Amino acid sequence: MKTFKKSLLIFSAFLITFFGEIAVNLACGGEIDPYDYYISYFHNNIEGDEYSPFAYNQMVYLNSETDVASEPDINSREWARFLHVKNEDVLKVMYKTDSATNVKLVNLDGNISQLPDSLQENSFIQALGKRKASLKYYQFAKSCEPLANVTFNLWDATPRDTTAMAAKAREGLKLTTAEKDDFLKLRYAYQTERMFHFAGMHAESKSTYETHIKTSKINSAVKGWALALYAGSIRRLGNPDEAAFLFSKVFASNPERRIQAYKNYYYTSSPVQGALKYASTNNEKANIWAINGFGNADSGIESMNKVYGYEPKSLLNGTLLVREVNKLEQNLIQANDIAKIGYNYYFSDNDNPKYKDSLKNVNLKHLNEIRNFALKLAAEKKYPQPELGTLIAAYLSWMENNDPLALNYLATLKPEQLSERLRDQYRIIDLLIKAKNIKKGNTFNENGLLPTLKWLDEKRFAENKNQPYEQYYDNADKRFSRTTRNFYQQILAPAYLKMGDTAKAALAMVKGDLNRKTLKENSLFQNMSYESINFWQKYLSPKSMQGLAVYKTKAMGNDVTALLASALNQLKNDDFYELYGTTYLRTHQYDKAVQMFAKVSVGYHYFAPENWYGDGENTKLYANPFIETINDFPKKYVTAKASITKKTFAAEMLRLQKLTVSDKKNAALYYYRMANAVYQTGYFGNSWFLISYDWSSYDNSNPAKYVYDGDYKKAQTAKAWYLKARALSTNADFKAKCTFMLAKCLQKQIIMNANPLSFYYYDKKDIKWRNFIKANYNNPYLKELRFDYTKTPFYAIAASECSYLGDFIRPKSQ
Repeated sequence: MKTFKKSLLIFSAFLITFFGEIAVNLACGGEIDPYDYYISYFHNNIEGDEYSPFAYNQMVYLNSETDVASEPDINSREWARFLHVKNEDVLKVMYKTDSATNVKLVNLDGNISQLPDSLQENSFIQALGKRKASLKYYQFAKSCEPLANVTFNLWDATPRDTTAMAAKAREGLKLTTAEKDDFLKLRYAYQTERMFHFAGMHAESKSTYETHIKTSKINSAVKGWALALYAGSIRRLGNPDEAAFLFSKVFASNPERRIQAYKNYYYTSSPVQGALKYASTNNEKANIWAINGFGNADSGIESMNKVYGYEPKSLLNGTLLVREVNKLEQNLIQANDIAKIGYNYYFSDNDNPKYKDSLKNVNLKHLNEIRNFALKLAAEKKYPQPELGTLIAAYLSWMENNDPLALNYLATLKPEQLSERLRDQYRIIDLLIKAKNIKKGNTFNENGLLPTLKWLDEKRFAENKNQPYEQYYDNADKRFSRTTRNFYQQILAPAYLKMGDTAKAALAMVKGDLNRKTLKENSLFQNMSYESINFWQKYLSPKSMQGLAVYKTKAMGNDVTALLASALNQLKNDDFYELYGTTYLRTHQYDKAVQMFAKVSVGYHYFAPENWYGDGENTKLYANPFIETINDFPKKYVTAKASITKKTFAAEMLRLQKLTVSDKKNAALYYYRMANAVYQTGYFGNSWFLISYDWSSYDNSNPAKYVYDGDYKKAQTAKAWYLKARALSTNADFKAKCTFMLAKCLQKQIIMNANPLSFYYYDKKDIKWRNFIKANYNNPYLKELRFDYTKTPFYAIAASECSYLGDFIRPKSQ
């Protein structure tokens, strides 16, 4: 029976809430943005866009799946030069016509009058009408497209028609041999090789390349496309090492096929030394090492050294170097507790301090290696922008908390002589160094940062100007937005918080989110991130709200305070005063709460959670904190008609407060009613959303942290008022009610501070568990109920309805 009693205690104290509670508005943020899962201030495109798809990103295979060059554009330009026509006309006909028009073009006999007027005026169409050989090739290429471009569908895997492709390849081989024009001959050969390749005839595909394409003297991107097919055939014919080498050549020569070549390189599974066997030039070797560096999520120092050794002037050096900086950012810059940007910051793989210190030491060693490489790049001046090395050395020194060294490196640069992107990065690093005292929470001259903060604003506004408000997984280019947000929320807001200015910290949180000059519906919370909303709704007190109200009046100045406050003044007041009133509810200043809710619009929709498992009218949950309950579970939510809003709750609590003074004869009843009400606004009550904006299964196992946690988690005010009610009464049954509720209040203050699931899979030998059980068994109010109030009517009712009470205060002899 003893084990059974323990299990009942746990069920009463936590598990019913965790496993049986209605799921309501669990506290969680949005999905992780793959471009924003670690704190970064060093922009990954600082060296240009040529290799931007290969910037560091551990969340996705490639930072971008879009090549930096367009194959349609390149092909259109080649045709335009060949036929002396307009690029855009070629692009429109080759790549942007509908299927019906394509059919007409494939069957065109040279008479363009059968085409729509818009196409008859197209210079490319006019040229094809005059040059029969070009038209003949165009129609042949179009006839190959349906065979090659079969979309793979897992549910309807229609195979390619290899027989038709083989026939088309043989037709193409004859046309290749017969064609005299080098431009057309190369393209016929490419289409032929392509058809053989997709038909699985790799020996024939290989032969076509070697006979008709490899020897071609013409300079065309088509040769790179053909080389990619050739590499694929070489792989299929049993030589993955040579194939990897050939794919690396396509990677280098054809930016419009670079991503495909990169993927194909890795599909060969060739080790770096395998591909290097076929490399004869420094450039070829550098590209192979670069590809291996781009595919390495761990330290890439070897690839960097190799690429620099072979081709010190190549932009590959800068891209690889910045990748290493971004890796170090992920490993060394920790998100602040008030604004964690990803789940990876909430759940650590290993919380062992020794493990963390060891990992940090490894990363600091790597940081020193990368800094030395950067300084070498800067000193030798072989790289086109040696200043990049100096900037990186400065930034890494800032990361290492060596500000004097960082300043020394910056002092050697002349920002006005830097390229735009390097100059932008210089300003960001300079801001970070100046902000070091801010990060420590020391007094600082915030207005010295004003010019840079205004500049950052303009940068992020520009990159968000034409973007829709709802933007998911398309944030690769929002670098200044992330930098600005990180500065405000990871450095400035925590500093204000350490200095005791929570109001200004809240302003900084909002400022970090506002990426546009024009705000969405001018609503406070609709323009905030989850992290900022969470901060406002949990950290702010009446004093903080008073401070914010004062700051709202200072938005017209020319200082950092005005910069922060101006954002708040653009927003509607309803959310502001609703939250203001809620902070007064949390501190039981009901007169002031009433005043604040009076400023909220009549039609304002107060927060009401939803039952995730409900349907129709049963989804919304409604509060009434003035009902009496024996058990916390199941929570007794009420109908919409019987519900109490924050505004009506504040008014009723104010009335009761006044009655405790004006009607002292019944003060015990008023205190009891008020105690019940604040008890129900706790985590365990049916009206928790009158003082909290979310509810999580983890809340009850976490220590008190926020201003209102004393009531929300520990029922402290409820306990105080139950004690007053009991002391003022002489009615034994009433005193029994108060004592029972006091026992429940005290139980809320007995927390094991463990992972919630450990309550279910508990270890009976664990000291935390034993102390938890002991504290609950020794609840003094249970003992009072058992020995002082057993003869009251309430005792009998409670003992029959509450299994917790029945098991724990019943004499052992029973």
